[in-house]
Amino acid sequence: MEQYAIQMKGVTKRFGAVTANDHVNLEIKRGEILSLLGENGSGKTTLMNMLAGIYFPDEGEIFVNGQPVTIASPKDAFTCGIGMIHQHFKLVDVFTAAENIILGLDNKNRLDLKAASRKITEICQKYGFHIDPDKKIYDMSVSEKQTVEIVKVLYRGADILILDEPTAVLTPQETDRLFNVMRNMKADGKSLIIITHKLHEVMDVSDRVAVLRKGQYIGDVATKDTTPQKLTDMMVGRAVTLNIDRPAPENPKPRLEVQGLTVFDELGVKRLDHVSFTAMGGEILGIAGIAGSGQKELLEAIAGLQPLQPGASVKFTPPGNQPVELVGKTPLQIKRAGVSLAFVPEDRLGMGLVGTMGMTGNMLLRSYRKGKSFFTDRKSPKNLAEDVKERLEVVTPSVTFPVRRLSGGNVQKVLVGREIAQEPAVLMTAYAVRGLDINTSYTIYNLLTEQKMMGVAVIYVGEDLDVLLELCDRILVLCGGQVSGIVDGRTATKEEVGLLMTRFNKEGGAAS
Repeated sequence: MEQYAIQMKGVTKRFGAVTANDHVNLEIKRGEILSLLGENGSGKTTLMNMLAGIYFPDEGEIFVNGQPVTIASPKDAFTCGIGMIHQHFKLVDVFTAAENIILGLDNKNRLDLKAASRKITEICQKYGFHIDPDKKIYDMSVSEKQTVEIVKVLYRGADILILDEPTAVLTPQETDRLFNVMRNMKADGKSLIIITHKLHEVMDVSDRVAVLRKGQYIGDVATKDTTPQKLTDMMVGRAVTLNIDRPAPENPKPRLEVQGLTVFDELGVKRLDHVSFTAMGGEILGIAGIAGSGQKELLEAIAGLQPLQPGASVKFTPPGNQPVELVGKTPLQIKRAGVSLAFVPEDRLGMGLVGTMGMTGNMLLRSYRKGKSFFTDRKSPKNLAEDVKERLEVVTPSVTFPVRRLSGGNVQKVLVGREIAQEPAVLMTAYAVRGLDINTSYTIYNLLTEQKMMGVAVIYVGEDLDVLLELCDRILVLCGGQVSGIVDGRTATKEEVGLLMTRFNKEGGAAS
């Protein structure tokens, strides 16, 4: 007889008229790694939040180790041995790792820092973590911060761990280390649930895969008995093509020449340090780097949204015309200079769209001209909004519905669709598919490739190295605000790019 760590029976959660989870039955076995898959809005995170005590189910029962339990708060979840590691870390920067780990515990467990450090060291040695209990959070890398979050739930006695998109900001080497730790925890009898959109990771680390679709439980399958294609078809409910076309660039021409780009943030911290490269019309240039390496500042600087240090140059060369210097120009001045530049920023609502306006209103923020494009109807912003809604399958009651009330994935579709519809000469995207499901992500990849084949210089900032290596013609790697290398997307390996992301090449020296 199977021994289950968790059983969810008939669990339902509603938010007003929306049913996020509809009578879901889900089981997690002891000592297994379960991947939870589903498209945007399928209810994955909502379901896990009920296990973590963040939401309370409207209907259904939850059993832990065969016993019915009531989980009404995160404290209840910890009492049941359940801990969730969220995608956005919940740490106090000025505290040490040990102080963060014991923060919130009752007095008898938190007064002795030395004893806490010893216990933390024991946990790290047992599962293969590497962490200094006395190190401040603000001095840590992203992977170290994630380690603190995992150790924090283990310190509290968690036997069931939920990891939400745990590899989103990790290098391939850091991901491999995390997966080894997860396997060690599984061998110790712990149960792990991983929420991820990266199918290659699902195949690599999980024992079983459970699929949700539109809030309903579709089924589960042993990982060894399935393929990425079969899992995608289960998620979407129909056959989906998982191929990224990468035709060779046709007669690429220099479109954007960047020289000596140096940027300081408002606190005086250097975010970019003499960055130089050329983006070619008719190619996709990928930008890789661990989180905070300067990707955001690079695109914003090119778009005229960041002040640059003296000596920098950003020259745009339109087809058949003389180069135009963009440094010193505002976004409006860049537009008036005849430079057709489109930008999909990382901050969707803060910078990209006006949240109180609908799709139609946000289309009005741009002017369009007729021409051949994926989005063919340009009679009015309303028609364009309807076209984007239909072609990118934006889930919204109407094109006048405020975009801030849409899910993150649908907001991203609106923004990407609007920018592509400009028919730009340069298209810059920062994490264009972040938060999007597999099906929509591949639609975006093919749209970017279509723009490339029309002669557009596409600059794609991404966090999934497998996609960067499959989609991009060249990949520029940033490390600490500097260019640590530019590689050929067709011949480079994940390991090579991952090493450049941490500024070390295969010979062990610093990358140039």
